[in-house]
Amino acid sequence: MVNLATEDGATGRRPGRRLRPFPGRGPARRGRRFGRGAVTAAALAAALALSLAAGCTSGPGPADDGRDDGRGTDRPPSRADTGTGAAAGRVLAVKIDNVRAARPQTGLDAADVVYVEQVEGGLSRLMAVYATRLPKTVGPVRSARESDLELLRQFDRPVLAFSGAQGRLLPLIDKEPLEAVTPKDAENAYHRDRDRPSPHNLYLRPGRLLPSAPGEAALTTGFRYGPGPDGGAPAASYTVRYPSARFRFTWSQERRGWEVTTDGAPTVTADGRRLAPATVVVQYVNVRRSDYHDALGNHTPYTETVGSGRAEVLRDGRSHDVRWQRPTAADGTRFTTRDGEPVAFAEGQVWVVFAQRS
Repeated sequence: MVNLATEDGATGRRPGRRLRPFPGRGPARRGRRFGRGAVTAAALAAALALSLAAGCTSGPGPADDGRDDGRGTDRPPSRADTGTGAAAGRVLAVKIDNVRAARPQTGLDAADVVYVEQVEGGLSRLMAVYATRLPKTVGPVRSARESDLELLRQFDRPVLAFSGAQGRLLPLIDKEPLEAVTPKDAENAYHRDRDRPSPHNLYLRPGRLLPSAPGEAALTTGFRYGPGPDGGAPAASYTVRYPSARFRFTWSQERRGWEVTTDGAPTVTADGRRLAPATVVVQYVNVRRSDYHDALGNHTPYTETVGSGRAEVLRDGRSHDVRWQRPTAADGTRFTTRDGEPVAFAEGQVWVVFAQRS
């Protein structure tokens, strides 16, 4: 049996960064490819104009019990504290708890992309990325991991919402080209659901960080959307296993999506709606041991998302054996057939599940 208390070991941070709002939405994405070049000139100019002051809190801290992000209160208020919100034009990425006690989650159905990664104890955690719409509430929110930083570099200064991080990881987060926002950075953007057990009860109100959804142009994943590739094999379902977690994606012709099952139970939103992304990507990557560990000494897995390898793209009831390539952390991920032709995803939500390559 997995001890859920070993899942985490996190403290908070003191970024000292200013969050500046600016309006803007992107175009619809049908038949488009979204990479860094798709970001509008206005969004780029605003991003370049942002003045980010450096600062951090380093050193070891207590295990993350979900009550505090580990920082002191002697800090200047950020714009998030005053309610003005983070800059529009940048995606919002939220680290979401995925142990049994955290389900059902809230706001997952509004995400454009959901990344699934392995964490300590062989469990799973989610990163939900929002660009085209912002739900009223997202959560439960949990802590960040080292490999999140590499994954997020594909976006232009994303806003990362998380509960905290391990003390030795905090200086790395401060050096990244992102806006890191914990509950101490934006107290009015987070709240606790007292009807749920801690630490699985921290929720984010995205509208208090971003004035509006930045739009599709901010979603610089490198993904293409449009008609599916030729060929592929009929697939009624597909299963991915971690040491202590299991996902099954079952095709629903009626919903034109892959209904998600997690650890043997249907994956539903807080209002009972079954999640069914239009496209599921099972991306086979190297998952190695990092230098970081939780409070009980369990080392954190590091998911390598830069490089190349094989993947299974599930769409329209079929499975396509494809190749993935991401040359650098600043690039999105390109998916191609064995003949080198680009692979397009179905319109709608995309789940990317990182699985250990054999």
